[in-house]
Amino acid sequence: MESAHILIGLSGSIAAFKIATLVSSLTKQGYEVRVIETKHAASFIGPLTLAALSHNEVYMDEFGGTNEAMIPHIELSRWADVFLIAPADANILAKAAHGLGDDLLSSTILAATCPMLAAPAMNVHMYENPATQANLQTLHERGWTIIDPAYGMLACQEAGKGRMAEPEELEKNIKAILENKTAANEAPAESSIDQKPLAGKRVVVSAGPTQEALDPVRFLSNHSSGKQGYAIAKAAHDLGAEATLVSGPVSLEAPEGVRVVPIVSALDLEKAMIEEAKDADFIIMAAAVADYRFKDHHEQKMKKTGDVLTLELVKNPDILAGLGQNKKPGQILCGFAMETENLDTNALVKLESKNCDLLIANNLRTKGAGFQTDTNVVSLLFPDHTEHLGLQSKEALGHTILKTMLALQKGEDPNVIVR
Repeated sequence: MESAHILIGLSGSIAAFKIATLVSSLTKQGYEVRVIETKHAASFIGPLTLAALSHNEVYMDEFGGTNEAMIPHIELSRWADVFLIAPADANILAKAAHGLGDDLLSSTILAATCPMLAAPAMNVHMYENPATQANLQTLHERGWTIIDPAYGMLACQEAGKGRMAEPEELEKNIKAILENKTAANEAPAESSIDQKPLAGKRVVVSAGPTQEALDPVRFLSNHSSGKQGYAIAKAAHDLGAEATLVSGPVSLEAPEGVRVVPIVSALDLEKAMIEEAKDADFIIMAAAVADYRFKDHHEQKMKKTGDVLTLELVKNPDILAGLGQNKKPGQILCGFAMETENLDTNALVKLESKNCDLLIANNLRTKGAGFQTDTNVVSLLFPDHTEHLGLQSKEALGHTILKTMLALQKGEDPNVIVR
């Protein structure tokens, strides 16, 4: 970690002066730090100051280098292990969200493949403007870590949310990403006892869709493939747990070593989950349960009788809420929420109303997330805060979820796992 490469990009905000403290601290700890400044940022803090603190040239000009630095946006993007944009003004956020590259900083952002962070800093009305919020949401959905600004008196003499996070907070977020990368790259051998932290634990995972029959031919269902639930069950087994998978109808092979309980309808799922939850340590409701079923089930195939057919639906039981209501001491319950709008707001309501310890929320419209994919982009909601994760495989997310639940059961800080 001490030799990690940290790239910091400054855009035009009075908060740029805080970056001197950050650069100084990181450099003293042995990190390699390079800085890109826009011309507006240089009006607030000169490149000489940042060069002296980082012991490296400060980059400003797209075409100012020679040799490998002749195209600095490529050289710097390849060099960086993590890239922080701070202060991130409204202009650079808009450029990043819309793929513009008209200066060195925006071009380097376009070329970067490392983890990205942004610390917004601007007037409260600029920050709250729907365009800025949409740009932040876009970047978050692409996997960026957004370090929220604080509320306070701003340089413009207005009070509101817009103060860039303090250097200590920026440093903490950078280190968290580097620690995750180090852990991923230097994972111990599979035989290591550290790879089996769930040994002795019983994990129950629901997965896939439910099917609500109308007649022997037709049913009501959804597009769930079951991939996320199956990936979690596999991760549970790999981490040493006794894993049970309560699965709706899917076309996936059961993970090796995982016990499968097949179900079809929501009523089947409710019965199975109540039984399996009795002695479970962790319960993960990843199944996409139909909210409604047909009031009448026809034993024979229904025949066409006219141009319009009216069918009555009745509500299915709320399985997650029932599990939350009857949760035993020491049990950790994780729910899932799929949304198409207002993701965090709707998911928080579900977390609280279902008595979950943890809720995984994703947006069906986010690229790389949702049904049928092998990847996911999610928010992890806890009762007191929310963590946003970038694009990753569903199996990797499974490991994160399970280790987070273990931390919660032990009373440890789950952010150590998440970040």
